[in-house]
Amino acid sequence: MDFTGKSLLITGGTGSLGKALTSHILSNHSEIRRVIIFSRDEQKQFQMAQAFPTSQFPQIRFFIGDVRDKDRLIRAFKGVDYVIHAAAMKHVHLAEYNPEECIKTNIGGAQNVVDACLATNVERVVALSTDKACAPINLYGATKLTSDKLFIAANNIKGDSPIRFSVVRYGNVMGSNGSVIPFFINKKKEGSLPITDPNMTRFNISLQGGVDMVMHALKYAWGGELYVPKIPSYRIMDVAEAIAPECDKPIVGIRPGEKIHEEMITPSDSFYTYDLGKYYTILPSTHKWKLEDFIKEFNAQPVPSNFSYNSGENEEWETVETLRSLIKEHVDTNFVI
Repeated sequence: MDFTGKSLLITGGTGSLGKALTSHILSNHSEIRRVIIFSRDEQKQFQMAQAFPTSQFPQIRFFIGDVRDKDRLIRAFKGVDYVIHAAAMKHVHLAEYNPEECIKTNIGGAQNVVDACLATNVERVVALSTDKACAPINLYGATKLTSDKLFIAANNIKGDSPIRFSVVRYGNVMGSNGSVIPFFINKKKEGSLPITDPNMTRFNISLQGGVDMVMHALKYAWGGELYVPKIPSYRIMDVAEAIAPECDKPIVGIRPGEKIHEEMITPSDSFYTYDLGKYYTILPSTHKWKLEDFIKEFNAQPVPSNFSYNSGENEEWETVETLRSLIKEHVDTNFVI
C-alpha cells in the first residue's frame, strides 16, 4: 500500500496496538506525510514522544482529545485520509461496574468517529474489535458489538463518498496492557499465580499479527467486512506452567463478565462468513458491491452452514514450549523460567 502524501490518524494511539502500528508504519512507509496520535492521556503521549522523537520521525504528530468529543474529532480529522479507531475502555470487570462510562466511550465514541469521518474527507476507516463482541455476555462485549454494527452500517449512509468502513476482530493480544501474560510475569515474583478457572481458554495473537490484520483491512476492504484471524488458542493452565511452573496456582473464580471460552464466529454468523485463506470475513447483510465480484476478487470460499469458531474447540493450540518461545519473542526478551 502506497502512503505517499497520505495522513493517518490512530485514536487511542498510545495503547499497545497503537504504538505497534505507529512503529510499523513509520518503519515500512517512510513516504507517509503524517501519522497522528489521538488520545486523551497526556502522560502517555509524552512518553510515546520520547520513543518517537520528531528529529527521527518528522511525520509524527500528537493530538490531545477524547472520542467522546465530536467537535474535537472533526478538527483532528481535517486533512486525514485514513483513520484507525483503537480507542476504547477494554477491561471487562471495570466496565461491569462503570457501565455508563464504557457506553460513552465505546458506543458514543464510535458514533462520533463515524460522524467525524463522514463530515471530513477521510477515505478509509478500520475499527478495532474483540472476540468479546461475539455473542457477548458482558457490557464491554456488548458495547464493542454495538460499535462494530455502527461502523459496518456507516457504509450505508455515506452517500457518494468513496469512504470505506471495516472492522477487525481478534483475541487476546500477547503482551498488551492488562493482558494475562504480563500479569502472570509480575505475579511470579510473589510466588503465586491466581487462576480464574482451570478450564479457561483464549485466542492468542501477537501485536504484529494485530498490526498485519489492520493493514490488510486498510488496503483490501471494500466496505462493511468484519475480519477474523485464523489464530491458535491457549489454555490458561499452560500459560501459568510456561511462565512459573514452580508457583502456587490457587483457583480464585471467574471475574464478572468473563467466559470460559471466547468466540469469534457463531453458527448464526456462518451464513455470511467467507474463508479468505489467512482470515475469515463476516460480510454485511447489505452492501453496495456485488457479492460475486467480491468472491472472485478474493477467492472467497463460503464456510459450512452452522460453522463456528471458538477458543475451546480450535484446531490449533499453543503448547507450554511454544508459549515460552512467543513470550521471549513478543513480550520480554529477557524472559527465563
